[in-house]
Amino acid sequence: MDRYELRRIDYSLSEDHVDLQTVYKQFFKTHCPIETVRAAEASGFDKDLWERLCAMGATTMALPESSGGDGATLVDLTLVAEEIGRSLAPVPWIDHVCAARLLASLDALGDDTAGVVHGEQLAALDVRIDSVSGARLIPTGSIADHIIVRDGDQVVRLTFGTRPAKVDNIGRLPMAWVDPAAADTRTVVAQGSDAIAKYQRALDEWRLLTAAALVGLVDETMTIAAEFAKTRYTLGVPISTLQGISHPLANIAISVQGGRNLARRAAWFLDNEPDERPELAPSAFVFMSEEAAKAATMAVHIQGGLGVSSEAAATAYLVRARGWPLAAGDPGATATRIAEIVTARESAAQAVRA
Repeated sequence: MDRYELRRIDYSLSEDHVDLQTVYKQFFKTHCPIETVRAAEASGFDKDLWERLCAMGATTMALPESSGGDGATLVDLTLVAEEIGRSLAPVPWIDHVCAARLLASLDALGDDTAGVVHGEQLAALDVRIDSVSGARLIPTGSIADHIIVRDGDQVVRLTFGTRPAKVDNIGRLPMAWVDPAAADTRTVVAQGSDAIAKYQRALDEWRLLTAAALVGLVDETMTIAAEFAKTRYTLGVPISTLQGISHPLANIAISVQGGRNLARRAAWFLDNEPDERPELAPSAFVFMSEEAAKAATMAVHIQGGLGVSSEAAATAYLVRARGWPLAAGDPGATATRIAEIVTARESAAQAVRA
């Protein structure tokens, strides 16, 4: 059995992977307590946290060495994304690295975008699957220096002298309506079928990393609920011993591990054999979009009246569990794409057998 066959079966982490995740877990534990998350809700962005994160090399690691990066794999990036989700970090790391990786793949990281590599300039991406004309909601639109959108068969980079205003949203993201026609500069980065294919790859990476972030979010949500259940008593026993509490918590644990394995599997295939299982990355996104909302809701229910208070950490996790997947529009559109991929593959297989 060669290493590729083995990797399809075994998605456990290497020692280097564990060390990488441990470093970022400790970083966010130190620099991003729930108070930091709350303080950044008005803008959706903590500039100081972002600068600290960039100083650790979190943006450069995501880029190929040919573009001045460290050449991290997508599995590496899922580990960072998971810790961002665990801490609800108010930084646009996923949006930024996906946009930066797209620019790198299109050889478009030039002098005017040099700051993107180290995070000195923020890049954003229109992450909707369906191409739209006119204004569109961009998850990092209110703070980005460069916004990458698709216009027909063109990939276009937009810049604004005055950034679009943030709009309120349930995910507490720095979202903004962005109208390409109102941009101060409009640069066609690339065009044609190859450019659009690379744009689609960036969308798959965004959904993959968002799925990984939701894994971390759900894992921490489960921890919050479990710790509460172990210390809350009814009729002289911890409520964690009651089946109505313990069974839902067990289901959440299953969702965490299932989503984590699916995200790592999708990351490996997207890096090594992108044409073999293209449905895995969007599948991880759809799965975690559904499971995150259910798990966070259950965590609030377990805490009862305390859970629904605005001060409760569980509430902060709930609104983001529901809001982050909606940054790309209706997750159902991603489910439709999965169906199209699988249908096309089955149709091709049947044609071969015939």
